[in-house]
Amino acid sequence: MIQSTPPNVIVIGGGPSGTTTATLIAQKGYKVRLYEREKGPRFHIGESLIPQTYWVLQRLNMLPKMKSSNYIKKYSVQFVGSSGRLSEPFYFVDHKPHESSQTWQVRRSEFDKMMLDNAAEHGVDVQQGVRVLEVLFEGDRAVGVRLQDENGEERIEHADVIVDASGQSTLIQGKLGLREWDPELKKAACWTYWEGAYRDTGHDEGATVVLQVQGKAGWFWYIPLHDNIVSVGIVASHDYLFKNRPSKDFETIYNEELEKCPAVKQRIANAKRSDIYRAAKEYSYRSKQVAGNGWALVGDALGFLDPLYSSGVLLALKSGQLAADAICEGLAAGDTSEAKLRSWEVDYFRGMERMRQLVLAYYSGLSFGKFVSQHPHRKGDITDLLIGDLFRPELDETLGLIGEAVKAHTAMA
Repeated sequence: MIQSTPPNVIVIGGGPSGTTTATLIAQKGYKVRLYEREKGPRFHIGESLIPQTYWVLQRLNMLPKMKSSNYIKKYSVQFVGSSGRLSEPFYFVDHKPHESSQTWQVRRSEFDKMMLDNAAEHGVDVQQGVRVLEVLFEGDRAVGVRLQDENGEERIEHADVIVDASGQSTLIQGKLGLREWDPELKKAACWTYWEGAYRDTGHDEGATVVLQVQGKAGWFWYIPLHDNIVSVGIVASHDYLFKNRPSKDFETIYNEELEKCPAVKQRIANAKRSDIYRAAKEYSYRSKQVAGNGWALVGDALGFLDPLYSSGVLLALKSGQLAADAICEGLAAGDTSEAKLRSWEVDYFRGMERMRQLVLAYYSGLSFGKFVSQHPHRKGDITDLLIGDLFRPELDETLGLIGEAVKAHTAMA
């Protein structure tokens, strides 16, 4: 059906970044239309939230829904070395005694639907089963989109601002040639789900566990979900996982790596696999810019870092929040220029880079336990990074020390 009244903003994609952007703009009274090509719940990886998502969820009025959900509560993260030795858990509340220090492990198909329904409740015109084929430009300004509905009929729709939240398909980034692959984080993942796998009890039941494989070539995530399901995946370099192996079959690759991580193998020994084997290859990238004249990128359409510290949903929500605030300011001023819509770029990329440095330090083999023993007053800063408090310049001094420790460790290796 042709929409007679053009919206102020069109959002492409109904994942966490798109729904965040749409909801926050609609809260300011602007007309927002969101197009999601899938109809109904859709699978997506990225189940573990970190504490700093709390503040965006609060602005979205999502906290009551999260608190009343059956999602497993997450209080900490724990690391297991290649020898099988467990570290002391990082309990978030020990560092920040606030309810924000408790977060959740979510099934993304359910969480994304909650976010989409919440957007509709806030006045967003949510339309599912509609595919955006192209973002339309006049000169260097985005002016609209070309759509295809579920009957195959096409139409054009205009808006003041187009928000690309289309995930890794990233329409605008591809159209304008903005993607930059990370030169160091050339990782890949292979994962599946297990029913009846081991899980801790009490405050540790919902802990994300990071388990290093023997030889330190990669690591497993172990994320307990509700309904007695655990998400378990291997992350390593793309070449290591998918090149020079007799078999490229995902199940074979997964099981070969499982043999190198007895701690994971033991945890799933009495479990039943409940899903297919899945994979994602070479996923670390970012756009050269966050916005332009009449357009903005958020979530995976802007960039993706690495699954190591579960920053994906946080960065999706944060980019959606920052983009929404800039767009609202621009609409109020009648100025949706590149300069206006890119106002959040520097701070966002700095925050993303802080997490990236922590990720690279782990992959370098740096012992954070040893680092903390040498710099005990820096433990709080590391915990800040782990909870996703990435946007404070004060953290840069600690990251500088981590960088020096990585160099020293590399030189000794």
